[in-house]
Amino acid sequence: MLKVLGRSNSINVKKVLWLCHELGLTYEHVEWGKEGLTLKSDEFLALNPNAKVPVIVDDDFVLWESNTICRYLAGRSQRIDLLPTDLRQRARVEQWMDWQATELNNAWRYAFMGLVRKSPEYQDVQEIAKSVDNWNHHIQILDKALAQTGAFVTGDAFTLADIVLGVAVHRWFMSPIERFELPHVEAYYDRLAQRPGYLLHGRNAVP
Repeated sequence: MLKVLGRSNSINVKKVLWLCHELGLTYEHVEWGKEGLTLKSDEFLALNPNAKVPVIVDDDFVLWESNTICRYLAGRSQRIDLLPTDLRQRARVEQWMDWQATELNNAWRYAFMGLVRKSPEYQDVQEIAKSVDNWNHHIQILDKALAQTGAFVTGDAFTLADIVLGVAVHRWFMSPIERFELPHVEAYYDRLAQRPGYLLHGRNAVP
């Protein structure tokens, strides 16, 4: 039995749960990080010494890092539509996955932690404003890419890149920040909402 470990309101856990739905996988979800299941426990640290979610346990195979988990699960199900075998097509998908994990995440982190999570360590007004500007700048990059591709971020086909970006786009729309009007991102957001897995695990009330 495949196990997915991590609280369902985590943006990185959402990716994995949405993908499991797309793949039609049977799995057990355990809400580590909530209700006494601390990430600092010896039991969890034995699975992921970084004390972060998600983690998957596939029989005796343990894996962490959300985008790597997504690659693994797509490969496990032989879903080359989501993660192509063609070298250049796959590189394009992975380019956007890596961009989400590095450039985009680093842009929104300060503002999100300050405005949504209300963390006392992220309350510098100037830093929040800088983070919001950077966040909007990166979503503009996505908007320009979608203007060129039309439907999804790498072209006409839905891929893993759209799963990791889809949860991030939802966070942008749901956070209490000033946003630009970006018609291609808005259309993309609605297009993804046609997928039941996104409504269950990506586009919901929790940013």
